[in-house]
Amino acid sequence: MPQMSPMWWEILFILFNLTLIMMNIMIYWQKTPTSESESTTIKKTSVNWKW
Repeated sequence: MPQMSPMWWEILFILFNLTLIMMNIMIYWQKTPTSESESTTIKKTSVNWKW
């Protein structure tokens, strides 16, 4: 049993990293078209975080 817990933690950590990478890719794709979209996306995200 003690050997299994590290494996699960590693899997969870990898999944968490993958999700963060996917989010970064999505944000990057949204930002690439125009500079104006960058400011709007940043404002939207800040408002969402305040909520």
